[in-house]
Amino acid sequence: MYFTEYPSPVGKITIVCDDEAIKGVYIEKQLYFMQSITQPLTRDDNHTLLVMASQWLADYFAGRSPAPDALPLAPEGTEFRRKVWNILRGIPSGETMTYGEIATRIGAAEGRRMSAQAIGGAVGHNPISIIIPCHRVIGSDGSLTGYAGGVHVKEWLLEHEGVQLG
Repeated sequence: MYFTEYPSPVGKITIVCDDEAIKGVYIEKQLYFMQSITQPLTRDDNHTLLVMASQWLADYFAGRSPAPDALPLAPEGTEFRRKVWNILRGIPSGETMTYGEIATRIGAAEGRRMSAQAIGGAVGHNPISIIIPCHRVIGSDGSLTGYAGGVHVKEWLLEHEGVQLG
């Protein structure tokens, strides 16, 4: 497994990959920082996937809206968490979705009721910050609620995307 660091307007970002996919994108000091990474890491600022992810972030911070699917992503987590993260990938830049809306979508697909709190746990453990846009998930009342990278970072990212915050 390999890593590089990307200096961003929201702080240093650590990007982790294996030979096939991006495994993690972590904002400095975020909760669960590299929790899913269990193998030793080697710094490689020239690894093709890390260069691609750094360019993706550069495009994002330059105001463009690169698609999450432009990169090979392989976040590690339970099947439930991966379902939630797949929904996050579909939230367009500049838009938001509530925890309840995600719960309704997954519940409908599975034919059972799903709690917004369960969704919140999965969103909070997203190991690929910004690229899998967990910052675009808000409370049902429009509140920013929590964010593993810090609510101030979530607010910055949403404002950067043009979201009008209450």
